[in-house]
Amino acid sequence: MRAFLLQTVLLQVPHFVLSLWPIPRNLQLGAEFLRLDPIFDIQISFQDVPQDLRDAVSRTKGFLSTDRLQRLVVGRGANDTDAIHQAPSLKILTVSLLSVQPSNGRPRSITAEAQRPVGMRNEGYSLNIPSDGSPASLTSNSTLGIFRGLTTFSQLWYDLSGVGYTYQAPVKILNDIPAYSFPLDISGFPELSAKGAYSADEIYSVADVKDIVAFAGTRGIDVLLEFDTPGHTAAIANSHPEHIACSQESPWSEFANEPPAGQLRMASLATSNFTAELISSIASILPSSLFSTGGDELNTNCYAKDAQTQADLTNSGRTLEQALSLFVQATHKPLTQLGKTPVVWEEMVLDHNVTLPDDAVDCGAGEWIGHDPTGNSWCDPFKTWQKAYTFDPLANLTDSQKPLVLGGQQLLWTEQSSTENLDSILWPRAAVSAEVG
Repeated sequence: MRAFLLQTVLLQVPHFVLSLWPIPRNLQLGAEFLRLDPIFDIQISFQDVPQDLRDAVSRTKGFLSTDRLQRLVVGRGANDTDAIHQAPSLKILTVSLLSVQPSNGRPRSITAEAQRPVGMRNEGYSLNIPSDGSPASLTSNSTLGIFRGLTTFSQLWYDLSGVGYTYQAPVKILNDIPAYSFPLDISGFPELSAKGAYSADEIYSVADVKDIVAFAGTRGIDVLLEFDTPGHTAAIANSHPEHIACSQESPWSEFANEPPAGQLRMASLATSNFTAELISSIASILPSSLFSTGGDELNTNCYAKDAQTQADLTNSGRTLEQALSLFVQATHKPLTQLGKTPVVWEEMVLDHNVTLPDDAVDCGAGEWIGHDPTGNSWCDPFKTWQKAYTFDPLANLTDSQKPLVLGGQQLLWTEQSSTENLDSILWPRAAVSAEVG
């Protein structure tokens, strides 16, 4: 899926359309009421249905029968009681797969589709909901597209005293394509989590990671893991101090962008080999075709003050930038051998003279005033969703460069988030990213 390459279509959508998130690219809405029938069902019209698609259909039906979202209007929709009860009722949504790509003639699962290389994913779908109660239809070329369409369908309905309804029938959507501590126990490196995690109870096992990947896959999400290098690696010093420069140095602000200080000694051959083996071990357990080696917020003062790094540079006759380039190439090599595309932060492309593979990919709560996308952000790195709307992923690119943009991501900085504020921080910005992409 070339999420950012697809041109955004400006929609003539009333301002009161609040339930669809993100807003589909090609959306036509009516102004008639339509009810969900008490015996409403979702029927799949093709054979060899993958289990995770069956599960997605079951979840959608369960959500529609239990969700109690009401309209944000005076009376929460009660003023339309008569119109709702007199409206036609929708009994069936028919789900169809337009084509089957695998050579065995069987549809891929949602998980398999979500883990395909980005440029090969097909998430498009079309949805048609007539206003007269005749069967609705959802079509796509992939199970992943069907999953996206089911999500959109489930967002269209409001509740009034246990009756599901929409006031915007008929609904037509044509070919909507959605835009996209060291607590890990790693095979061969058990000492990292044993000494680097907050506690023995706060460690992800390989089985935990696979559970997360499987759970995400059935929901159309490809898990992209980032192992940030060479910066932000202070936790490794607890088990391998020989690989970390300026560990716990003070004041930390002179040696790192956030505490505690500590960066991999990238000029060291031993550290490069150690890091490459570590990345290979992590990446080998993940099915995604993407893996991020980070590269953000490199602190050069840390290396300038580190005697071992300076000695390694002198002995090799290299500059810090040359050492960084060789380090990146060394750590990307096992990813290439595993058939994965390396992902890096934009600093590796914009701020450093680093040799990257041709297919490497470089990868918000703001001020309280609101409606000011250019204003200060008092709690960086979060930005307002208004600010996120100003982002143009194709800005300053030539026509020949634009096809190289595969997608983007909206980041959640976990050092400033928890279960208490996850939804309010993540989802407004993630939805915006899906729309501008």
